[in-house]
Amino acid sequence: MNTKRTRRTGLAATAVLAIVGLAACGGDGSGSANGDSGEPLTTVSFWDPYPQYDDSSDWAKYVEGCAPEGTTLERTTAPNGDLLNSLTSAVREDNAPDVVLLDNPAVPDAAASGLLASSDDVDFEIGDADENLAGPGLIDGKTYGVPIGANTLGLYYNVDVLKAAGVDPASITDWASLNDALAAVTDNGNSGITFAGIAGEEGTFQFLPWFWGAGASLTDPGSSEAVEAGQLLSDWIGDGYAPKSAISDNQSASWDLFLTGDYGFAVNGSWFAKSAADLDFDAVMMPIPAKDGGAAPVPTGGEFAVAPIHQSNAQARYDAANEIIDCLVGNGNQVETDDQLGYFAANGEERQTQIDADAVWTPWTDAINNAQGRTSDLGADYTATSGALSAAEQAALNAAGDEDAVAQAFEEAGQSVGQ
Repeated sequence: MNTKRTRRTGLAATAVLAIVGLAACGGDGSGSANGDSGEPLTTVSFWDPYPQYDDSSDWAKYVEGCAPEGTTLERTTAPNGDLLNSLTSAVREDNAPDVVLLDNPAVPDAAASGLLASSDDVDFEIGDADENLAGPGLIDGKTYGVPIGANTLGLYYNVDVLKAAGVDPASITDWASLNDALAAVTDNGNSGITFAGIAGEEGTFQFLPWFWGAGASLTDPGSSEAVEAGQLLSDWIGDGYAPKSAISDNQSASWDLFLTGDYGFAVNGSWFAKSAADLDFDAVMMPIPAKDGGAAPVPTGGEFAVAPIHQSNAQARYDAANEIIDCLVGNGNQVETDDQLGYFAANGEERQTQIDADAVWTPWTDAINNAQGRTSDLGADYTATSGALSAAEQAALNAAGDEDAVAQAFEEAGQSVGQ
């Protein structure tokens, strides 16, 4: 198989096939001998979930610079939701990449499924990563990955749109006042709010602040509080405050809508903070409000650098993985990596250095410092619960305000995970 780096920027299904195809014949280009001879590698492989960065991007060049001496790094990219399925096939066929950047809530599931090497084989160095950020990689006393950084969610607003509608941002302190602001904005002829309700983990990630902000717990996705969160977003669709496309919008698509300058609000990530500062209109971030006031808990986002299990020439691959991971997140390297991605450092001291160096991060300080881990309560069981919440949210959004349909959707979510 031709092992030159290939661009993965097409549809998700195409990306999956491309990765599986690479996995199926990756051994021919690995540079390793058959069996455990320990022959030095000449190429190393790296998967990440950033198809927005093609081979000509600064990120791609940055990663290539982490290839161990004497090797060439081959980078393959696909959306987060596709990587775990592809990794399962690759490990089974012993054609897994040397390093994967895996979405943090997928790490416990991947480790429990026997896909990842642990600290018994790879010299992972978590260092001083914050406990709430390092948690997904620590399972039964072993380390299965290192956080490359962190991000989280906030509520952006368009200063001009709110001013024209007579809305004082300081008045938005809970769900009721947010709904009042949305009514004022839409009554004034603008659009209300964008968010990513897409099926899968990306949509669940964006739903969690409303879910937790209602007082719901991941241990009971069918609770009355969960229904309240689902009803809030369902009503936004029904009342015309949010576009119907929110049902399938990912975070990039929902941000693109906000960039038109027509929307008053956008739920989106800290990774857009720097671009928001350069827009033609003033875009400011505020914390996402909880139902009854105050800031809602927000989830920790960001990927972990992990090393998949290998059978053939395993030690050489684990050694290469250790070098690549150290290059990305080792002592003194993480801030440079996170600056490439628009992420915060996983270490509080280094993160504060980032914040002090760029005022654009200041509004995000409390949000990222207090963010909750998605897997903290459930560990590997989070994956099933997230899927149930995603299905419930999809049904709620399609219900467009129908209370009976929303309640049924979350009742079924609870039943599906045995609650």
